[in-house]
Amino acid sequence: MSDAVTRLKAVNAKIGGRARLVAVSKTFEADEIVPVLEAGQRIFGENRVQEAQGKWPGLRARFEGIELHLIGPLQSNKAAEAVALFDVIQTIDRPKIAEAIAKEMAKQGKPLKCFVQVNTGREPQKAGVMPEDVDGFLKSCPLAVAGLMCIPPAEDDPQPHFKMLKDMATRHGLTELSMGMSGDFETALEEGATYVRVGSAIFGSRPKITG
Repeated sequence: MSDAVTRLKAVNAKIGGRARLVAVSKTFEADEIVPVLEAGQRIFGENRVQEAQGKWPGLRARFEGIELHLIGPLQSNKAAEAVALFDVIQTIDRPKIAEAIAKEMAKQGKPLKCFVQVNTGREPQKAGVMPEDVDGFLKSCPLAVAGLMCIPPAEDDPQPHFKMLKDMATRHGLTELSMGMSGDFETALEEGATYVRVGSAIFGSRPKITG
């Protein structure tokens, strides 16, 4: 059994069926993902359209039932490729992206599950709708939004951020919450996460990207 599979089993034991696990496979090659697929994991997260295009068509040809989530920022000029490749987009954060995704879903006849990313920490360098703008954004969004997603500031206690996201979702009748990563997914589960995004706790340290 590979180290990744051992860690996958440990993470699933901690989740205990309370949420769905998104195994974050960004920066890892297809051959590193295969043992996790062979162990039964089917939901994966990628940050970049181009990187995912290089790995997942081949893996889908070998394994049935894969559900691929885009969990990184999306540029509107990549909307067509994103809709074609992914099943879930977790990072809708501005009208231009929402409109581009809605247009492509209609064009391709492919409905995707979509989440709105909320910048709960109001970090200027991070994507996401500001908390005070969420109500207006959801009201005008052309997509059928399934839920909300957040990435709390690394230095903060994540619990208040998860609670904020849950309160927002409840206010809008949204049932899906994507929150919690390798270091804080257990806290996210306590606050009602329906998806947790776990990478390094399964795959190990990420390879350094050069160039």
